[in-house]
Amino acid sequence: MKRKTTESSVGSKSKRPKEAIPDYCDVEPRRDERQGIMWPAPEEAMDEAREFLRKCASAQQKTLIVPDKDADGLDAGVIIHRTLTALGLSPCLIDVYLVKKGTNIHDEEERALMQAKDPKFVIVVDQGSRSGPPVVDDPDVQSLIIDHHLSDEFPKNATVVSACHYPPVATSALLTYEICKPLHPDVASKCGYLCAMGTHGDLGTTLKWKQPFPDMAETFRAYSKKTINDAVSLINAPRRTAKFDVVSAWEALLHAKDPKEILSNKRLLEARAEINEEVERHTHTPPKFSKDGKIAVLRIHSAAQVHPVIATRWAGHLQSKALEIVMVANAGYLPGMVNFSCRIARCARNRDPPVNIISSLKAVADLDTTDLVQRMGDSFARGHKEASGGIIPAAEFEELMALMRVGEKADPVPGEGAKAKKNTTTPQKNNLMNYFAKG
Repeated sequence: MKRKTTESSVGSKSKRPKEAIPDYCDVEPRRDERQGIMWPAPEEAMDEAREFLRKCASAQQKTLIVPDKDADGLDAGVIIHRTLTALGLSPCLIDVYLVKKGTNIHDEEERALMQAKDPKFVIVVDQGSRSGPPVVDDPDVQSLIIDHHLSDEFPKNATVVSACHYPPVATSALLTYEICKPLHPDVASKCGYLCAMGTHGDLGTTLKWKQPFPDMAETFRAYSKKTINDAVSLINAPRRTAKFDVVSAWEALLHAKDPKEILSNKRLLEARAEINEEVERHTHTPPKFSKDGKIAVLRIHSAAQVHPVIATRWAGHLQSKALEIVMVANAGYLPGMVNFSCRIARCARNRDPPVNIISSLKAVADLDTTDLVQRMGDSFARGHKEASGGIIPAAEFEELMALMRVGEKADPVPGEGAKAKKNTTTPQKNNLMNYFAKG
């Protein structure tokens, strides 16, 4: 009797096992002299931030919160607001300042506008990690910076707590939550979902909350991850629009009692629909590659801030042995400038040594023999090692592309001529042309 041939034994090809990509929290944390975990920032710096907030609340004077425009920054700002009011600071003494489109808190005009609010205390969250003069010129104003962006330099005279050197690097909302939790018992119950929203906003909706991240089981029992993630999407939408309507997101977050209230906000829903349409219009742009194949560049022209969204999408889509970074460059966001966002390609997330976007961008710029680095300014290669970007003049961006040799054919690999020739006559089954055609 002949044994039946099983379907799996005929014509089956052994599938190449997928390379395991470590979870965000799997990284080894830094330890102190006693082998204690240093997270999310040095305890001394966190204690100084707590003392700043206590002093601010007890002073009963004008306080200005300056959050970044995204979900992480805005959620961190609301955590600060709720903590200060819980500590007794009157809400009428708390104001917020949201920087204008294409600017940052270091611009002289922005510094003057913050000063015009006449604060005695300024709390900057999720931005500000750059050397420069004091946050405002008034020497009597005390400032606190809570951030996680990579930097060893900060504005003069500021109290600083930064998570950037303490892996797994906490988001600003998570860092703020950990600072504020010991200050009042209501913080954990009233701000847990804000911490989750800000963290998912920066680290992605599939984040696994492992140690040393806090146990957020109670928060996720109260609000599903889908509710949290949908709220993040809505909060991020207004600032991406051409109108740059950050204030709508701030007001929605500040006045909502829980994330479910955010889901029915009409203005946020309109903004998300507008952004989804704009992303779909540009997301099928075909990439070009640097000559060494390490950087994929997609160039778009949009008045909306959709370049980070498209970079994230393509980073999970493109694959090659050489590819490390996906860059989306937007020449339509600010007149005369190119705003670009970079993400590590998913296929490169487990490389050894790890891909460092900031170092890679600076290495390209250093190939220049003139003064390109100086002409690009301080807004080049900012952010994180894993998610960076910049805002530079259009002419300088073209010089950067030339240094990358974007669009030039890669040099043939010695000994692979015959293989390459064969590939030119064999249709590729898994090509991307249909995807590009959709746009």
